[in-house]
Amino acid sequence: MADPAAPSDTAVVLFDGTCAFCEGAVKFIAARDPHAYFRFGASQTDAGRAVLAAHGLTREATRSLVLVEDDRVYLRSTASLRIARRLTWPWSMLGIFLVVPRPLRDLVYRGVAVVRHHLAGTSNACEIPPPEIRTRMI
Repeated sequence: MADPAAPSDTAVVLFDGTCAFCEGAVKFIAARDPHAYFRFGASQTDAGRAVLAAHGLTREATRSLVLVEDDRVYLRSTASLRIARRLTWPWSMLGIFLVVPRPLRDLVYRGVAVVRHHLAGTSNACEIPPPEIRTRMI
């Protein structure tokens, strides 16, 4: 596992490690991130909690996908769309939605978050990630 303090040429994506939807999102991101810009960590792990604590946050306070990039923390729709901007075409085009006011974007994000366990179920927290993702875990 890598050091949780991401160098400036990478960013850290924290996700809910008990959510199959979130784990699917990590696999989706990793497959479309050819330069391995993103590293990943479950927010429930010691490393994930350490990253949050370094920014004055707790998992309970964030309750969303978290992106730590250039020593700044992004949550909910902003995190998702900033991640999308770094992915391969056509996914990178989703970054255009950052122009939509954050309250509207976050309303949609929260709607998906409410039903995510129903959409994809829960995850086996003990599942070992595939090798291409395991090397990118914090």
